[in-house]
Amino acid sequence: MTLPAQFNPQAFIELALSRGVLKFGEFTLKSGRVSPYFFNAGLLNDGEALSLLAQGYADKLTQCSNVDVIFGPAYKGIPFVAATAVALSQLHGVNVPWGFNRKEAKDHGEGGVLVGASVEGKKVWIVDDVITAGTAIREVVTLLKNAGATIAGVLVALDRQERGQGQFSAIQEVQQELEIPVHALISMQDLMRFLEAGGEMAALAKMEAYRVKYGV
Repeated sequence: MTLPAQFNPQAFIELALSRGVLKFGEFTLKSGRVSPYFFNAGLLNDGEALSLLAQGYADKLTQCSNVDVIFGPAYKGIPFVAATAVALSQLHGVNVPWGFNRKEAKDHGEGGVLVGASVEGKKVWIVDDVITAGTAIREVVTLLKNAGATIAGVLVALDRQERGQGQFSAIQEVQQELEIPVHALISMQDLMRFLEAGGEMAALAKMEAYRVKYGV
């Protein structure tokens, strides 16, 4: 496929389908819900695919005024944040420091669990794929705050737009609890619009039913 000069939801959805990142069907999630679609950003595992994702992240971040450092949670967020830093530099002429965390602390070399740019006294944007339950994001936020960072916001690839444990989505819970913005490149509504435009009415009907049952 030919990638666009600028990120757009339709191109990203087409890319995700072509790479098996996005699948429609029946998928049992960790929550036990049977979802009509599945999204695994870890399969954006070539230069072309990662480039388009990073372009989307970079475009979003240039609309924000408080980006001192961008941060990728281990492990999946590490290539995302590195590629996004490159995209910001090459496409927007903006040089933004980036960092990430280890799962296990090192007791030699630079030590600790934080790697890359210093976050102390900085406004940090966290870059990740999705927020499912919000547990991982809360852990990273605590880690960054303990290192002296101010959390400016979170940027993810997909907003599933479905309820967490209560009446709000995991993203809404994170926004309210931590009082930070959370932006997404695409949402479940974008997926539904894509199916409708392509005449995929059976898959769309399953998405609509799931949205009625679990959506926010």
